[in-house]
Amino acid sequence: MGVYNMKNGIYLAILASLVFSIMNALVKAVSFTLPPTEVAFFRSLIGTILIFALMKQSKVSFSTTGIPMLLTRGVLGAIYLITYFYTISKIPLTDATILAHMSPIFVFILAFFFLKEKLSRRMVYIMPIAFIGALLLVKPFQFSSYSMYALVGLLSAVLGAGAATSIRYLSQRHHAYEIVFYFLATATLVSIPLMWNSFVIPNTTEWIYLIAIGVVSLIGQVFLTKAFTHENAIVVEVTRYIGIVFNALWGFLFWFEIPDIYTIAGGCLIVATCIMMSQGKQKLKNQQLSSISSQSPATSRK
Repeated sequence: MGVYNMKNGIYLAILASLVFSIMNALVKAVSFTLPPTEVAFFRSLIGTILIFALMKQSKVSFSTTGIPMLLTRGVLGAIYLITYFYTISKIPLTDATILAHMSPIFVFILAFFFLKEKLSRRMVYIMPIAFIGALLLVKPFQFSSYSMYALVGLLSAVLGAGAATSIRYLSQRHHAYEIVFYFLATATLVSIPLMWNSFVIPNTTEWIYLIAIGVVSLIGQVFLTKAFTHENAIVVEVTRYIGIVFNALWGFLFWFEIPDIYTIAGGCLIVATCIMMSQGKQKLKNQQLSSISSQSPATSRK
C-alpha cells in the first residue's frame, strides 16, 4: 500500500506540473492580445466562483477571526499572480518558469525570519548558488529590456514565497478552501484598477482561453494537493521541477523559444540548490523529531 501511495503521489505531482505548464502556455498565448492584468483578473474571478462552489459543497464556512492575515496573504498572492503573468508575457516561458522556481529559496529565508524555522549551516552555504543562477537568468550585463522583465520575474518569486510563508501560518487556523478563496477574491479586486485603462473586450477565442486558464489552474491545484497527501512533501517538490521541461517544450513548439546557455546554466544551479535545500530541511526536521523522541523514552516505548 505504501509503494502504491508513493507511486500515486509522484504521478499526481507530475500531472500537476503538466497541468500548470498548460496554464502557463495558455496565459502566454492570450497575453499577445490581452493585457496580463486582465488575464489575472479573469483567472482570479473564475477561480473565485469555482472555489466558492467547492466551499458550499464541502460546507466550509468563513472565519470570523484572522481576517487581516487572510487579506495579507491575498494581497501577496494577487501581486505575485500579476507579476508572474506579466513575466510570462514578456520573456521566454522557460526563463519565467525557472525564475518562479526561485520561490522555495525565499520561502526558507522568510520562514527563518518570520516563523523562526531553523536553517542548517550547510543550507546557508549553498544558498548563494541559487542567486548566481538567478543572476545568469536576469543577464544584467546585457543592459536590455529583457533584464528588467526578468527582475519582475524574480520579484514574483519573492512575492510567491511571501504568500507561501503566510499559508504555513494560516493553514493551522483556517481551511485550505478559505485561504484559496481569499487569495483569488483579493486578486480579482486588486486586478480591477490595474487593468481599468487597458481593458480589452475579449473575443470568442479569448474567452475560451480565459475560461480554460481558470479551470485548468484549479485542476492543477487539486492534483498538487492530492500529491502532497500521498507522498512526502520533499519528493513532491523535487518531482515538480519536471514542470520546467514541460514549459520548455511548449515554448519551443508554439513560439520556437530555444533556451540559451545562460538559461540552461542558471536553471541547473537554481534547481540543484532548491533540491539540496529541500533535502537539508528534511534532514533537519528528522533530527529535531529524533531529538524529541530521545528526550521522552517513556513515551516512545508506549
